[in-house]
Amino acid sequence: MLELVTVATITILAVVSPGADFAMVTRNSMVISRRAGVLTAVGISLGVLVHVAYSLLGVGLVISRSETLFGLIKYLGAAYLVWLGVGMLRARPAEPGAAPLPPLSDLGALRRGFLTNATNPKTTLFVVSLFTQVVSPRTPLPVQLGYGAFMSLAHLAWFVLVALAFSSVPAQRVVASARHHVERGIGGVLVCLGLTLALASLRQA
Repeated sequence: MLELVTVATITILAVVSPGADFAMVTRNSMVISRRAGVLTAVGISLGVLVHVAYSLLGVGLVISRSETLFGLIKYLGAAYLVWLGVGMLRARPAEPGAAPLPPLSDLGALRRGFLTNATNPKTTLFVVSLFTQVVSPRTPLPVQLGYGAFMSLAHLAWFVLVALAFSSVPAQRVVASARHHVERGIGGVLVCLGLTLALASLRQA
C-alpha cells in the first residue's frame, strides 16, 4: 500500500509541475484549436508509455547508471525543445486579410505531443527513478504495468484539462488580439528550458 501511495503521489506532483509538455499543450490549444490541444495531450500520454516500457525492460536501470547515455538523452531532448521554440519565436503578427494559421493535422498534434514527452529528460528521470528507487523488484509485473498505466492516464487527464482551459473563450480572446505574442512567449519558454537542460548537462560532464 505504501508503494502505491508513493507512486501515485510522486506521479501527480510530477504531472502538474510546469514544463515542456505543459507549454506544448498550452500553445496548441490557444493558438491552433481545442482538438489539437487534446490530441497533443494524448500524444504525451503515449510518450509516457515509452519511458515505462524501457524501465520495465531494465533499460531504465542502465540509463540511471550511465552518465554518458543519460547525458545524450538530455542533449537530444534539449535540442528538440530549442528547435520547437525557435520555430515559435519566428511567429509574426497576422497581416490584415491574411489567411489564418494552418491547422495542425490530427497526426501532427499526436506526433508533437509524443515527441515532446518521449524526448523529455524530466520524464525520463521521473519514470526511471520510480521504477529503480520506489517500485520493488519483487512487485508483480501486472502491478508494475498498472503503475505505468496510471502514469500515462494521469498525464492524459491533466493535460486534457489544460487543453480545455486554454482553448476556452477567454483564452481565445487573448489569442485573437495577440497570437504572435502568445506563441513567441511559449517559444521563449521552450528555448529557455532546452538551453537550461543543455547547460546543466555540460556542467555535470
